[in-house]
Amino acid sequence: MFKGEDIVLLLKLSASGPDWTVRTLAEETGIPRSVVHRALKRLSAAGLLDERRHRINGSQAEEFLIHAVKYIFPAVLAGESRGVPTAWAAEPLVDHIASSPSELAPVWPDPKGRSRGLALRPLQDAVPEAARRDPALGESLARVDALRLGDARIRGVAAELLAKRLAEPALS
Repeated sequence: MFKGEDIVLLLKLSASGPDWTVRTLAEETGIPRSVVHRALKRLSAAGLLDERRHRINGSQAEEFLIHAVKYIFPAVLAGESRGVPTAWAAEPLVDHIASSPSELAPVWPDPKGRSRGLALRPLQDAVPEAARRDPALGESLARVDALRLGDARIRGVAAELLAKRLAEPALS
């Protein structure tokens, strides 16, 4: 059974070189080491991660993220909240999707956030802090939230941007 931290780590690994460790992933994402370890085992068992080579399986990861995440982790908006913009209200989607100025955008609830919007529970509690530490990870997580929450047009743009991101070579 997948958990939210699995998706966070899958996205983090997609942009990481092969020199990561459980400790570095925990430090960079704010997810406890024991949780990172179990998440890596689930990703490996699902065929999304080659643990021996320290690489994600890109095509399987893309298919999983674009087609399955919205069913496994359905998005539920709550009331108005202060937080960090996500989905179409965050980079890079904000440049591609025009939204109404009167419409409240989705945000990850966070007291340090600077935006007001409708609260969308993040995939994992550490997401707002992880996005602050690693803006590229935050952008990838926002793309996944757009897949979870958006209409067909938004999901199409998010899927295209996520596929491009996953196809980029990982950092060395």
